[in-house]
Amino acid sequence: MSRGTPRVIDRGDVLRKELDRERAAGRTVGLVPTMGALHPGHASLVRRSAAECDVTVVTIFVNPLQFAVGEDLSRYPRDLAADLALAGDAGAALVFAPPLEEMFPGGRSATTVRVAGLSDGLEGASRPGHFEGVATVVARLFNLAGPSRAYFGEKDFQQLAVVRRMASDLGMPVEVVGCRTVREADGLAWSSRNGYLSAEERAAAPVLARALEAGAAAIGRDGQRHGGDVRRLMARVVAAEPLALLDYAEVVDADTLTALDVVAPGTEVRLVAAAWIGGTRLIDNLGVTVP
Repeated sequence: MSRGTPRVIDRGDVLRKELDRERAAGRTVGLVPTMGALHPGHASLVRRSAAECDVTVVTIFVNPLQFAVGEDLSRYPRDLAADLALAGDAGAALVFAPPLEEMFPGGRSATTVRVAGLSDGLEGASRPGHFEGVATVVARLFNLAGPSRAYFGEKDFQQLAVVRRMASDLGMPVEVVGCRTVREADGLAWSSRNGYLSAEERAAAPVLARALEAGAAAIGRDGQRHGGDVRRLMARVVAAEPLALLDYAEVVDADTLTALDVVAPGTEVRLVAAAWIGGTRLIDNLGVTVP
């Protein structure tokens, strides 16, 4: 399939048959699950999939299961025409954009998927039930797509860990591929929620990236090995921005996501943080190889 406007599919059985035909013809399938409101970060995932797979399908579904009561489900941005243009330009051949009833008859799912441990802290503590919603809808998408490679951004690092563990534990024929975070010129990680920010809030938002960079410098350049000191440093950086309210700043093991009191030499750690910028909650993370 050549680049251009991707073909839109809105039924799961049609998607499954289409991808089965592609595989029967010897072609490989790449899957990029999204909630729409596509931006350059998503485009990088689609481009990588298109470079590594014969057929790339982008899924666009605003999943109500991962929004808690009072979160931004109703105002989450939706622009299918713009999403199709970006997906096609990046190399997607197909877009799966199902209505709610196609994914969850009756609007909910009687069956949910939970990855214990990885789902509990950080975002899981701040947003109870969020990762059950993520894992449930991704399991449904993986089941429809069949054998494939699925591309997820490292910006949502805990989500990537949850999905990767779910696919492994359940023996799904899907290789989960993590892709580096794409950032704007001032360091702010691309996010669909960046569009909620006012001009003043947008100017303040890169403080989250600066806090992570300060923590990484403390570990890599200054030799700091106490997790508590790194956490406090990141918190101070965020606190210096009047429009920012820190939710958490943590130093965690890159595999288990457990908080580290001691940063051991030669290990891989993740600095993770979440903060409210005005009325918008943003998350970010940064990987560090400890010298």
